[in-house]
Amino acid sequence: MPRARAWPLFDPLLLLAAVGLIACSVVTLRNATTGSIADRQMIYGGIGVLLALVLSRIDYSRLREYKLGLFAVMIALNLIVYGMPPIAGARRWIPLPFLEFQSSEFGKILIIVALAGFAVDRSRQLHERRTTARIMLLALISAMAVIPQPDLGTGMVYVAVGFTVLFFAGTSFKQLTGLVTMFVVSIAIVLAGAPALGVHLLKTYQTQRLTAFIDPAHAGQSGFQLQQSQIAIGSGQKTGRGRLATQSRLHFLPAGDTDFVFAAVGETYGFAGAAVVLSLYALLIWRTLRILTMSKNLFGTLIAGGVLAMLMFQIFVNVGMTIGIMPITGVPLPLVSYGGSSVIVTFIAIGLLESIYIQARMTATGKARALIS
Repeated sequence: MPRARAWPLFDPLLLLAAVGLIACSVVTLRNATTGSIADRQMIYGGIGVLLALVLSRIDYSRLREYKLGLFAVMIALNLIVYGMPPIAGARRWIPLPFLEFQSSEFGKILIIVALAGFAVDRSRQLHERRTTARIMLLALISAMAVIPQPDLGTGMVYVAVGFTVLFFAGTSFKQLTGLVTMFVVSIAIVLAGAPALGVHLLKTYQTQRLTAFIDPAHAGQSGFQLQQSQIAIGSGQKTGRGRLATQSRLHFLPAGDTDFVFAAVGETYGFAGAAVVLSLYALLIWRTLRILTMSKNLFGTLIAGGVLAMLMFQIFVNVGMTIGIMPITGVPLPLVSYGGSSVIVTFIAIGLLESIYIQARMTATGKARALIS
């Protein structure tokens, strides 16, 4: 009889989607930009794939024991950057020999695991408002550690992860609705009341970014960015302009390799290229949802739910802001925007999903053998 595998195969479609997206990124960066950006992105992707494969062989359940330490590390890393020299007016990066390490990006995966652990430990008390509020407070504290960097987009990702973990943990709809209402009202009061007290929480360019999609003609530089992005996407038409993608190659499109990389895809490869990228994201989301439902325990479900929130929030906001239906924020497009920290962290999340998949397959195989014997 053939010898049974000790380790079931990982989810090939999930890895295919991730590798396909990094390949789309490299091709786009090579054709729409100049220099060695594409080569560095390929290296980051290779490192990410290796990390994902290593993590897939580790039992994710062990991470639950380190939730307090992971949360403390996340807060510490996001506070350390305030002592670092500013880059382009922001303090988000820790200089390393091979890349500028963005701590808030790494914090995304840490907060997912930490909040999942806290929620599992208190799963029987989630019907209590106090327990729900405490878990959400941890997400808000984490967000407040990164927003002043300034990094509003990542702060909102942290909040989205908090709500999603609570949702998949079984928190009642009434409590979630109450949290959302309280959060929105609190933000509105703070933003409206702070200027009256002489305190400006948002800088001028941040305010312009948040309002540019409503009236781009009167939103200064942010309105210009949105207009150039829409011109780039529109000029791509069905199959793109290729090497004639002037908006991207001549740098009329700002941040065409990072925040507005989807506009570069649209101009260079047209509707066809954008459809390929969005199809790969649909495959990635589908497999994440599949893994979420087949997890062997609640901890795996919550980790997969947190990863789902991280991916969907970034995809929806980034693509939405390039076409003018969402406010402009510094949220990268997962695995397509250039950036070592973002790419590596996303592949770490893929590795955790693969670990959940493998552990679920092993559990199901063990139960099947027990039934047969």
